[in-house]
Amino acid sequence: MQLHYIHHSCFVAEEEDCLLVFDYWQDPQGLLRSLLDGAGGRAVYFIVSHFHQDHFNPDIVGWCAARADWHLLPSYDTVRRRRIDKSLPLAVLRPAESVATPHFSLKAYRSTDVGVSTVTTLRDGTTLFHAGDCNNWRFPPAADPSDIDRVKVTSDQMEKLFLSILRDIRLDFPAIDHAMFPVDPRLGQEMLRGPFQLLQAIKVSHFHPMHYSWGLEAFQ
Repeated sequence: MQLHYIHHSCFVAEEEDCLLVFDYWQDPQGLLRSLLDGAGGRAVYFIVSHFHQDHFNPDIVGWCAARADWHLLPSYDTVRRRRIDKSLPLAVLRPAESVATPHFSLKAYRSTDVGVSTVTTLRDGTTLFHAGDCNNWRFPPAADPSDIDRVKVTSDQMEKLFLSILRDIRLDFPAIDHAMFPVDPRLGQEMLRGPFQLLQAIKVSHFHPMHYSWGLEAFQ
């Protein structure tokens, strides 16, 4: 398995017989297009953690409708908020539910934001955790008010929710091969709090930061 970073929170897990595309939004370097053009007869799966515009590109709906071997696995909120025809998805992802395909199995978990986080198990046993927007979101007082206003719970409530989700995942997967997880500069000094808590709770072999394309101006 090769894991390719595309942009923001999008990764592609490339297997000999399939491609798994997580949270495609933008493809500024054309890397995803190159992988899709080279897919040949391989199956392609587009996995969407939630409906936010930086995790979902509506083009994938048309792509999957046009190709029998390209499949859409959106979260429940993406189907509702993006008005996706319910006959199109191969499966709709909901917390605590599992999906099995010929190429992998997937279990969805809760998120501290909207939608789901997921753990995917490939046929050789390799596990991939994609957090979506599941993180310990603790914005500093100087953060953009629009970011702070999205958090509807207190910092303590956020932390308790995040740690409870990690406990749920750890019950099923005490060790994970690849973790794709937000490291968001908008959180300032707290941006590594969630990643450290993940690594303390679960043994992770390879940690892949994502979601860091916003807020980088604070470090320039």
